[in-house]
Amino acid sequence: MASLHNDMSRLMTSVFGTGNGESRSRIPAVDVWETEDEIVYAFDLPGIPEDQISVELEDGGLTISGERERTDEVSQDRLYRYERRFGSFSRTIGLPQGVSEDSIQADYRDGVLEVHVQKPEQPKPRRIQIGSGERATIEGKASEK
Repeated sequence: MASLHNDMSRLMTSVFGTGNGESRSRIPAVDVWETEDEIVYAFDLPGIPEDQISVELEDGGLTISGERERTDEVSQDRLYRYERRFGSFSRTIGLPQGVSEDSIQADYRDGVLEVHVQKPEQPKPRRIQIGSGERATIEGKASEK
């Protein structure tokens, strides 16, 4: 369900943008892989300072957001084209049930934000005793035919 939500959000943003003349927000690309103990999410955030990135956990979702500011470094040279995106961004990823804030670590290096999420411990089945705890003996009689 979270994957469908992410795909729809990306589609709507790319088609409609913000609708108020501002730059369209962007949704950063993410790679996801799993190890024995954790799930790793790697977000591409090139050119964004670490202090402009926010990682939040709320209602079972991990939200990565921030802003990339446009820098005008053109002095007397002419600028012909702006293709690099700027502005705010946000992406929410659904996490497995039972993940807590303590089980999440983030590391930002070379424009890639890696978020490591420890897999929650799976609940183990428990045997439930039926009745009040006393064992009742059921007696019957054999019939001859």
